[in-house]
Amino acid sequence: MKALRYLAIAFAALACACSPADRTDTAAGAEGLTTIRFATDWRAQAEHGGFYQALANGEYEKRGLKVEIVQGGPGVNVPQLLAAGAVDMGMGSNSFIVLNLAQEQAPVTAVAAFMQKDPQVLIAHPGQGIETIADLKGRPILLSDASVTAFWVWLKAKYGFTDDQVRKYTFNSAPFLSDKRVAQQGYVTSEPYTIEKEAGFAPKVFLLADNGYPGYATMVLARTPLIAENPEAVRAFVEASAAGWRDYLYGDPSAADALIRADNPEMTQDVLDQAREKLKSYGIVDGGDPAQIGQMTDARWAEFFEMARDQGVYPATMNYRAAYTLDFVQPAP
Repeated sequence: MKALRYLAIAFAALACACSPADRTDTAAGAEGLTTIRFATDWRAQAEHGGFYQALANGEYEKRGLKVEIVQGGPGVNVPQLLAAGAVDMGMGSNSFIVLNLAQEQAPVTAVAAFMQKDPQVLIAHPGQGIETIADLKGRPILLSDASVTAFWVWLKAKYGFTDDQVRKYTFNSAPFLSDKRVAQQGYVTSEPYTIEKEAGFAPKVFLLADNGYPGYATMVLARTPLIAENPEAVRAFVEASAAGWRDYLYGDPSAADALIRADNPEMTQDVLDQAREKLKSYGIVDGGDPAQIGQMTDARWAEFFEMARDQGVYPATMNYRAAYTLDFVQPAP
């Protein structure tokens, strides 16, 4: 549903609602808890389930945190909110966003990755001779502007795709449904289900991560001042979120689903249920190993940076390691 929504849209209304002038960062609440405002990258959905589960089940509170989830949407730009200090922590949808922040020397750092696989997919019509991603070479593909500067870079490098294949995607599948030659982007947890439900056929779905795409997704980003001033709160948030994700995937998700539906009344239980099952079956959150929930590695970040660097996205001299820290995904010293 959120497919690389790194939008350069003004966020004045939300920023005013939670501006630094109206609060003290990570202030202790009346209950003696540390307040953390956490911004998501889209409206509440199963792809945020672990955070809502940690909130509903008290995982944050028992670690000394009072967490407020600030719901995203089409007018919310999480990197801007973080850089402006309007929220304490936020969600980074994909690895390009994180490296872009580092390149801009924004005071923001990735502290955990709650999707070991980026859920980006390409979707095609059945019966068109398309059996692999490579078969899409030369065919029109519906992509958002943000996608053209993100995973499209990898697709061009690996499969020889060319920019003349790109058609504008506005998060509406009608152009895809009206033309069997066309493919489109999506999330494995979202668009394939809605297409099948609306159009009555199962589309061909190709998960980029299962074809070598190395990016993380759903990263937790923290303001660098918060990391310096209150690392215990950052660690507590990461640990509580990991516990929430384990419970959401492998326990009873009903508490989180209730909060998600309350925040986003347009969300339905059938969409939540199928998305959660796909998060599990594709190993999106944990890569097939629950012990990996939230984890990041230097090797994985190096692989991603080198891919983007080789395509001219970032200079070879860029200090990409400034984009993230492993301090909060390793055991406490």
